[in-house]
Amino acid sequence: MDGALVRVWRAPFAVDLLLTLRPHRRGPHDPAFRVERDGSVWRASFTPEGPGTLRLRRRGDAVDAAAWGPGAEWLLDGVPGLLRAGDVPEEFEARHPAVRDALRRHPGLRIGRTGRVFEALVPAVLEQKVLTAEAWRAWGYLLRRFGRPAPGNPALRVPPPPEVWIRIPSWEWHRSGAEAVRARTIIGAARVAARLEEDPADPRLRSLPGIGVWTAAEIRQRAAGDADAVSVGDYHLPGIVGWALTGRKVDDAGMLELLAPYAGHRHRVTRLLESSGAGPPRRGPRLAVRDYRRF
Repeated sequence: MDGALVRVWRAPFAVDLLLTLRPHRRGPHDPAFRVERDGSVWRASFTPEGPGTLRLRRRGDAVDAAAWGPGAEWLLDGVPGLLRAGDVPEEFEARHPAVRDALRRHPGLRIGRTGRVFEALVPAVLEQKVLTAEAWRAWGYLLRRFGRPAPGNPALRVPPPPEVWIRIPSWEWHRSGAEAVRARTIIGAARVAARLEEDPADPRLRSLPGIGVWTAAEIRQRAAGDADAVSVGDYHLPGIVGWALTGRKVDDAGMLELLAPYAGHRHRVTRLLESSGAGPPRRGPRLAVRDYRRF
């Protein structure tokens, strides 16, 4: 706790720290995110004030927050938004038995926001059209190679600021397993990152080369806490939604039709269903993890 700024936030609702923060964790070995055995959650971020590290721990109806580094104050100010004090699931009406059951089982799920658009953009782009394990491997490599030790917890790494991503040489992208197309998308976004932070609206995100509907939704879910942003184009999501709500698989159009009654909360519904383990049985073999570093 040396050098930490400390604050206690009393949540006016049930809060499940890990469930709410899980979307910000990019795999079990994410260098910028860690969960301790006591349930404490650590997250490193490059804030508008500089690098910072946040540790959150639930204690009854209170959340103990500690932060380190130049960005400590900014991170502490953002705790209510990160745990989504402004979220309004009370306005949400579960219209299907599977959704009602998921809501009952996960009352502490909130759609939080980090307020850091570019930090959500990079891993979302890395996850485009590849197995999640491949994207997590690239994210981990790049953060360990170009991130800096996190204040207060040097075992973590702070994601690099945009100007560092622009300077990453082509061979390092290759070593990470990310091919040139995804690298160009990230570098292009890094050049306009300041404007993205000011206005992360869906049209602005999708105006960038390489950012489509799926990627824009993934960014807005995390950075803006958009409870309605649906990841259209996801490989698994239509099957999960269709199976949970109708007992059969559907495509993207079918998924959007099923989610239409939940306008304003469509992403919330998909999070609830995913968290409850909904989805069709997997009968086929799993796809093998590819390694672009060998190409």
